[in-house]
Amino acid sequence: MNNSRITLTKSILTVVFLLAGISLSSSVLAFDKEAGKEKAQQVCASCHGMDGIGIIPTYPNLAGQYVDYLTKALKDYRSGVRSNAIMAGFSATLSDEDIRNLAYYYATLKDNRLPVLDLK
Repeated sequence: MNNSRITLTKSILTVVFLLAGISLSSSVLAFDKEAGKEKAQQVCASCHGMDGIGIIPTYPNLAGQYVDYLTKALKDYRSGVRSNAIMAGFSATLSDEDIRNLAYYYATLKDNRLPVLDLK
């Protein structure tokens, strides 16, 4: 094989592996809103509501929160980085996939997001 053919083969393989990596990472980061809704009904709704609004003022509203924030918060409760006995117990039952789906579900409830107060 000559050098130009080897270079072309390496270039083609690089592109193939890059595309495979992109495809794999997008499937790993995929969200299932319906699965999130179902898990919310089973685990979260009794305190945070299906609409993402806490049932009493001391329970945080989840509606419209960012996916990244909700994901990190749940993983931090699960690992013990964030300390709350109730949330630690609930988050311990959740898989990474459950957490992604829950975060996505609540993030899509933007109509229920609290208005931003412009305090001057």
